[in-house]
Amino acid sequence: MDFKKEYDVVIVGSGVAGLYAALRFRDDISVLTVSKRELSLSNSSLAQGGVAAVLDKNNDNYKLHIADTLIAGKFKNNLSAVEKLVEEGPSDVMRLKEIGVEFDTEKSGELSKTLEAGHSRNRIVHHKDSTGKAIIDTLISAVSRKPNVALCENTLVYEINKVENGFWVGILNNGKITQVGARYVLIATGGIGRVYQYTTNSAIATGDGIALAHMLGAEIKHLSRVQFHPTAFAAESARERFLISEAVRGEGAVYLNCNGERFAFKYDKRGELAPRDVVSDAVIRESIATGSEKFYLDITHKDPEFIKNRFPMIYGRCLEEGIDMTKDKIPVFPCQHYLMGGINVSNTAQTTVEGLYAAGECTHTGVHGANRLASNSLLEALVYARSAAENMTLKIDKFGRKPLGKAPALPNGKSNKLPTGIRTEIRRIMQETYFVIPKPEKFKQSFLKVDAIVNDLVTGNYELTADFVEARSIAIVAGIILDELREGINL
Repeated sequence: MDFKKEYDVVIVGSGVAGLYAALRFRDDISVLTVSKRELSLSNSSLAQGGVAAVLDKNNDNYKLHIADTLIAGKFKNNLSAVEKLVEEGPSDVMRLKEIGVEFDTEKSGELSKTLEAGHSRNRIVHHKDSTGKAIIDTLISAVSRKPNVALCENTLVYEINKVENGFWVGILNNGKITQVGARYVLIATGGIGRVYQYTTNSAIATGDGIALAHMLGAEIKHLSRVQFHPTAFAAESARERFLISEAVRGEGAVYLNCNGERFAFKYDKRGELAPRDVVSDAVIRESIATGSEKFYLDITHKDPEFIKNRFPMIYGRCLEEGIDMTKDKIPVFPCQHYLMGGINVSNTAQTTVEGLYAAGECTHTGVHGANRLASNSLLEALVYARSAAENMTLKIDKFGRKPLGKAPALPNGKSNKLPTGIRTEIRRIMQETYFVIPKPEKFKQSFLKVDAIVNDLVTGNYELTADFVEARSIAIVAGIILDELREGINL
């Protein structure tokens, strides 16, 4: 791809946050949206359950959604951020419908709304069990039609440099190293799942945006608030484990231990419909009590046609693994799923670095507190991506387009080969130190090990490749998490 020398805005990431932000800019504002892999590959596209929003004021209200979010987040949420999410979010959901997202509807034509763990009302709108893909496909189509937006696939940002009046963004594209100027940058790179041995995240979730922001000096907050989903399909060896949506329990599935017994109510009165962290914690404690990691979801008591129609993607994926969820119990176990902390941003998605914005899972907005309420993630991405686009537009209108400072020199090309096994070692350390139930006795030593890896990557003059950038990102992210744990920062 031939890049322009400068853009008004560079968006790093092409999930819901990155694409929705691109869609919200006027046609006179030039935008480059950079996708590390193909546009269709993102954590957003894997989202199954749906989007939580108060769309039926007769049966639901903002106060209830706010209360549910605060309860799930253990009241460690930023209340103003939660209010922004809940009150502004419904209009963004309806915008998705207007641009063509086909949410499921009832026979009356009203949007179907399901229940998920932690919600006191049916408020999650969805497209079968592949809501994220439906949204991403529609956004790609809509953004592709915008004349002011350039979409660049298979392109990795390796560096962001702050200069007068903006930034220079270093990118790797088809093995070529180049730089583009930007007056404003939006980081929307998603999560950190590949820091762990097992995750529901896609292969691209290596925390690149968080690492880039950290290297720029932006504040990173509560990165140790990692969410472990209680119902990932328990594949024997696959690093990426597909999710069995919260909505399956919302539709009546029960969680069973190795003896075929329901156990969740022993640990919380809400049982299987307690928030995710509570259920995950219950599973690990039950695993210790029974001496087994064999756990199951059972929805076989529901009508087979209902299951196939409501969860076609999950049904198909389970069949690929030899499980017919209309007849068989689904083997499940917790694994890394989501991140509540990240690049700290204001309610207008601004970071602590002037001109740098962030939206989506890579951020800490304060919305989620210590634990994300189901289906608030896509809503957060939409609300803060729109807010970022609106605020950048206001600044462009107010301050104009001043000349950018001089671009830094490109890497000289003299470098060492990256050693193998770095990512594997970090994943082992993280899995052993902080998986569902933290192990404080390991915090200090684990941090020192990862910190040594970070120092080597930063100073080792390694060849600038995608493997190096991702290994550096994983190391930096793991180091920040372990440092927070070591320092006793409240989860």
